[in-house]
Amino acid sequence: MNARKNVFRWSVMTMAVILPLSLVAIAVFLAVYAWPAIHFNGWGFLTHNDWNLGRTYGNPIVKNGQMILPGASYGILFLIVGTLLSSLIAIVLALPLGVFSAVFIAEGLKGGAKEAASFLVELLAAVPSVVYGLFGYIVLIPFLGHHVYPFLTDTVGRFIPWFGGESGSGYGLLTAGLILTFMIVPLISATLRDALGSTPRALRESGISMGASRMEVVMHILLPQNKRVLIGSTILALGRALGETMAVLMVSGNALNVLPSNVYSSVSTMASFIVSQLDSALQDPTGMAVMSLAEVGLVLMLISILVNAAARALLSLTGSRVKA
Repeated sequence: MNARKNVFRWSVMTMAVILPLSLVAIAVFLAVYAWPAIHFNGWGFLTHNDWNLGRTYGNPIVKNGQMILPGASYGILFLIVGTLLSSLIAIVLALPLGVFSAVFIAEGLKGGAKEAASFLVELLAAVPSVVYGLFGYIVLIPFLGHHVYPFLTDTVGRFIPWFGGESGSGYGLLTAGLILTFMIVPLISATLRDALGSTPRALRESGISMGASRMEVVMHILLPQNKRVLIGSTILALGRALGETMAVLMVSGNALNVLPSNVYSSVSTMASFIVSQLDSALQDPTGMAVMSLAEVGLVLMLISILVNAAARALLSLTGSRVKA
């Protein structure tokens, strides 16, 4: 019996150690592989909009101690802005939708209808991202570009400059944000729905016994009780949005070296840019282009780690306030 316990204990410890070590190993690999690019690009990599692979058929030159193609330069400010803005739009739209749908399924539906709605939400979370991208490319882009965006420009754009200007063809920042919204709403909704369903019945009954309506019970008892779950699911959804690749690649417009001027502007995100540029970067005989793409991946990983660290700090702060 003791031998079995020891085997189980060591197995669990091994798996617990492997997971964080794998994260460290990936970060170290990216840092080591991208180090020549980090040395060459410096801080300008984060502050400039000048991604240029250089003259592919030119003779390599030495600059800043690194061998590069003539005219090559690498700056990804436009990628950072596109990634953060598209994810921000997605979270702003997905959070209320996810909360309302979770509350409706958990508290408003009963029996078979509740089971069917729960199944559909979970099914949405399982849809491959490329399918969302095809939906956006075939359905959303023509509809938004021909009908919705011109209407927003003529109405909302008169009061909010960010919605004014050229409405574009349907590709762009807002379309990417909408696609990401479709993809992350199920994560928030399913997680919060399960949490609401596991909330002790006594809490509901105590609120009702004091004369509170069902909506008041939800707003003042159930949601505050599951605040930490909501924060955690939101950060999980944000991480999904930050790292999404194919769906965003198909609808964002893939702008290069340009910051968005309005919500309809074409953008690029870090994850989608790596995929779209990898084939061209492999043509660089010096390898600097691929190493710079690895640096893009390292920056994206650091942003994700910072987001998760902020989430942990927020959860700890929330927990300490609850205990107090």
